Amino acid sequence: MEWTETRGIPLLEVALPGARVAFSGRKGGVSAAPWDTLNLGLLTGDRPERVRENRHLLAGALDLDPARVAIGRQVHGAGLAAHVEPQAGAPYAEPGQVEPPAVDGHHTAEPDLALLVFVADCLPIAVTGSRGLAMLHGGWRGLAAGIVAAGCKEIDGSAAVIGPGIGPCCYEVGDEVLAAFASLGSEVASGRMLDLGGVAEALLVRAGVEVVARSELCTRCNPELLFSHRGQGPDTGRQAGLIWGVA
Repeated sequence: MEWTETRGIPLLEVALPGARVAFSGRKGGVSAAPWDTLNLGLLTGDRPERVRENRHLLAGALDLDPARVAIGRQVHGAGLAAHVEPQAGAPYAEPGQVEPPAVDGHHTAEPDLALLVFVADCLPIAVTGSRGLAMLHGGWRGLAAGIVAAGCKEIDGSAAVIGPGIGPCCYEVGDEVLAAFASLGSEVASGRMLDLGGVAEALLVRAGVEVVARSELCTRCNPELLFSHRGQGPDTGRQAGLIWGVA
C-alpha cells in the first residue's frame, strides 16, 4: 500500500475482489489545530461545519455521493448494521442532524453504498465475500467481542485488508487485554506490547478469510500523516476506512 493524492487529499487505496477500499489520513481538510486538517469525527470538539466540509471533500475525492455513505455511532462493541439503502437522514452528509445506529461495523450487498468506520488508533478492517462487503471498527474490545467473526459470517468473507492503526511498537496493554487474545498464541504479543494488527489478521484467518493484506503504518509513529488518540490525546481527529462495490 502506498499513499496517492486525489484532489489534494492523500489516500491509501486498495482493490479487493468486487470492491474498492480507501483509508484517509489527516491531511487535505479545513479543520484547525489540534484537529488539523481532515478531521472526520464529530465528537472531537471540532466545529461541526468543518467536519461536514471535510466529509464532503473526502467523498468528492473518491467520487462517492455523501448521502450514500453509511456510518455508525461507534461504541467499541461487536454490533453490525445491514444496509440495503442509504441511511435515513444521511448522517455522514449532514453530521449531527441524525443519530446513526450504535454499531461498530456494517455490511451490504448493494454496490452503490459505501461503508465507513472512524479510527484514531483502532483498525479499519475491510472485507469482501460472496454475499457482499463489510467494514469493521477493530478496537481491542470489538475484536475480543467477535466483530471479525460476525462480519465475515454475514458476507462469507474471503478477502480482507487491514488499514493503519496503532502498532506493536506503541500499544502497551494490561493483563485483561492480553488475556482476551491468549488463545491466538504468543505471536500477537511481546511482553505487554500487543500487535493489534496481528490479532485482527489471526481472527480473519480463523473466520475463513483466505487473503489478508495489512498496512504496517503505526498511527502513533506517524503524526504527520495520521491521527492518534494515544499519541495526541483526546483532542485529536478521526480518519476513516471505507469500502464500496465496483462492477
